[in-house]
Amino acid sequence: MAITATHTIALPSLRVGSPGVIALQGAAALAASTGIARFVFTPILPLMQTQAGLSVSDGAGLATVNYVGYLLGALLGIGIPVLVRSQRVMRVAMLLTVATLALMPAVSDVAWWSVLRFVAGLTSALVFIAATSAMISRLRAVGPHFVGWGFGGIGTGIALSGIVVLVVRATSTWQTAWFIAAGLAALLTVVAWGLPPAVATAEGRTSDGDALPPTGHRFAALVISYGFEGIGYIIAGTFLVAAIGQSGPAWTGDGAWVVVGLAAMPGAALWTALGRRWSRPTLLTVALGVQAVGVALTGVLPGSASALVSAALFGGTFVGISSLALALGAHFQVPRAVALLTTGYAVGQILGPVLSRPLLVGGYAGPLLLGGAIIAAAALAGLAVRFHFPHRVGTAVEPSRSAR
Repeated sequence: MAITATHTIALPSLRVGSPGVIALQGAAALAASTGIARFVFTPILPLMQTQAGLSVSDGAGLATVNYVGYLLGALLGIGIPVLVRSQRVMRVAMLLTVATLALMPAVSDVAWWSVLRFVAGLTSALVFIAATSAMISRLRAVGPHFVGWGFGGIGTGIALSGIVVLVVRATSTWQTAWFIAAGLAALLTVVAWGLPPAVATAEGRTSDGDALPPTGHRFAALVISYGFEGIGYIIAGTFLVAAIGQSGPAWTGDGAWVVVGLAAMPGAALWTALGRRWSRPTLLTVALGVQAVGVALTGVLPGSASALVSAALFGGTFVGISSLALALGAHFQVPRAVALLTTGYAVGQILGPVLSRPLLVGGYAGPLLLGGAIIAAAALAGLAVRFHFPHRVGTAVEPSRSAR
């Protein structure tokens, strides 16, 4: 089936109440809560270490409490699903997220920083589940690429956070970086304010309206795959910038982070567009394989050229992997599938730093190679989802055609 420009990455219409507006609102929510609130700490951390005296262990501790908060938010999404189906809760969570960013430079104690990063993790998980559930349930039947553009908001937030730190590094202090991040998150919250909550799909049918295929053990394999991705992705997200910056000027690490964000912006839409030709399990496996190569590349071939390639491969896949996995989980119609998958991902994020810490004595190559190996294992689990997949679930073609 030929892929036309109209069916692939066509920009959405922005008429009021149109799918394009919902995609824009979802993108803004993810840019604020995930791209900025969660990931801005990565480029700001070196500034806090040099200017605020933050130790390596304290920095790792702040990252960990953020992951724990994210896990708790995901668990709340499972145990109290009304939280992530409420527009009011999402709005409050976004306001709290902005507050945690603005308060970071207002205190100078690690204990308070830990509290703020914990709350930021919890609220970002609630917003992530609410926004992705809303986009998947409301946009999948209209056009899969809309959801892809919505997920691209994560890349927008990452790129903005990297640009902020690049500018601040040369002109100001770590406090200014947090204040600017809070201001950007506040503006994005205004854009996301009207995002409607998720809607329920018909019992026994996918969100595309196709007959629901038997899931068997495929959802369990999907959870395992996405959990492994959480481990490998967080290792890369934690050490990639530092590894690149270690082998060159300090700005190269921040520049690579901007590349990650820029590649992530269209990444989900591109992977979604490919879903018009191949099934999501196939694309998920391929995306994980590409990411495994990108993460391991810097560990094998240090240098500026490999760093840019690694950053582009990582950024171009990790958001796409999330959009593919969560949309596929929604198609399986497992209750609270998005929250369950997000929980597995959050557990992986906590395990990643623990597993990689013993390897840091030899530099960053060991953790990055470990991350690549774990993501390769995620790809193998993805094959279990794809194996004898009964329908082209998640593609925009008729479900009677076999998966490729």
